[in-house]
Amino acid sequence: MTDLYALGLGVGTQNSKGEWLEVFFPQPLLNPSADTAKAVAEVLGYAGGNQAIAIDSAKLDALASALEAAGNPEQAATVKTFQNSQRPLVAALLAEDAAPSSVPEGYLKLHLISHRLVKPHGTVLDGLFGTLPNVAWTNQGAVDLAELPERQLQARLNGELLDVDCVDKFPKMTNYVVPAGVRIAHTARVRLGAYIGEGTTVMHEGFVNFNAGTEGPGMIEGRISAGVFVGKGSDLGGGCSTMGTLSGGGNIIISVGDECLLGANAGIGIPLGDRCTVEAGLYITAGTKVAVLDDKGELVESVKARDLAGKSDLLFRRNSVNGAVECKTNKSAIALNEELHANN
Repeated sequence: MTDLYALGLGVGTQNSKGEWLEVFFPQPLLNPSADTAKAVAEVLGYAGGNQAIAIDSAKLDALASALEAAGNPEQAATVKTFQNSQRPLVAALLAEDAAPSSVPEGYLKLHLISHRLVKPHGTVLDGLFGTLPNVAWTNQGAVDLAELPERQLQARLNGELLDVDCVDKFPKMTNYVVPAGVRIAHTARVRLGAYIGEGTTVMHEGFVNFNAGTEGPGMIEGRISAGVFVGKGSDLGGGCSTMGTLSGGGNIIISVGDECLLGANAGIGIPLGDRCTVEAGLYITAGTKVAVLDDKGELVESVKARDLAGKSDLLFRRNSVNGAVECKTNKSAIALNEELHANN
């Protein structure tokens, strides 16, 4: 019996040296059934561990039949469509959730997030930046940067234009998956590996990085950086910056609870609980000194913002007279004071 953490059968792009640039997995699987894993392993000669195995076109019929026999007609149908491929095919088999060591492994994990099979920071992405190549994303697909000048010249000689949309390690998500029930006004601003929950709207200036996202429903008009996960019914105002980790795979995640509001050009460096508000233009880091007020506006205590991490029903604002950062709560001074000291 073969147990796998994840499995992906995909088609991708290689450079002239046979090195992978990107991989598209139409139906990635998280914890596939033992029968499905065994069917793929036996046909492809999988010997264990985390591997990316090239799929020989001569094995496609056998692979499709094995998947049918394993009770997985969906994957079998996908394999049958691969028979018409003029691009290289690959199977990524992950025995464990470990740092990706190849481009196919990395792309499979990004697909798992964007297909909503795992949430941000729900899979190990350590070292992903070093694993993925920097690529020119064009109207003809991914192009190796070293081969770009020749491809541009050849396109001109053919009377065509090779349009370079961007140069990046991560492609836009919608070229690989469009999750159900979402609106994305500017698709280039959502990277593959973003988790976009049903009911989420990403407006024109909104941005969602890989290993970040929204549970939905919600409105995103600002930036959701890697490591940030926004709860249901939240509104991230235009230009706001919710800064979590700057790259995937760390141990820090900035979560934003349900029904939160971050005003325009606001930002946070701490997780928020439910129903929290950060006024426009206010950026809160973990070390920001905050004057905590009770429901009557009386000072309870001065703390660092990290001491308020994850708490609900808080309003963060800046005092227009003295410039102090204040946090108002609907709790009484005594109750909040006791809670703060209990957590310190």
